[in-house]
Amino acid sequence: MIEKKASVHWEGPGKTGRGQVSTETGALKNNPYGVAARFADGKGTNPEEILGAAHAACFTMFFAVSCEKAGIDVSSIDTTATVRLAKEGEGWKIDRIALAMEATAPGLDQARFMELAESSKKNCPVSKALAAVPEITLDAKLRA
Repeated sequence: MIEKKASVHWEGPGKTGRGQVSTETGALKNNPYGVAARFADGKGTNPEEILGAAHAACFTMFFAVSCEKAGIDVSSIDTTATVRLAKEGEGWKIDRIALAMEATAPGLDQARFMELAESSKKNCPVSKALAAVPEITLDAKLRA
């Protein structure tokens, strides 16, 4: 079993307060976040951006490992995750995550590429954790 930690410190009221988010590894260390960064053009990060980064990273790593297990050499993979926060009644909901991935893998054919990409989208641990998100899409392109 593996456990990883993240922590937050928050000061002030909800809309005007500010927080700092850190991770155990120090990859994030007292990074500012708050309502302005989430809904306006404020400085700092926000939960959706961090969630998107986690999903893109997990999906990409899973794809790379899947290719390696299949004996496929991957030169490079570039992935983005766009997380949409939509109004729902009086609150908000993450209703879509759009993954976009481009990979260079000499010798990999399109059909096998799509099979590995779709499997990675379905089976990476973060995708599994996000199963309540109504729509998770994947636009995967195999670069020549």
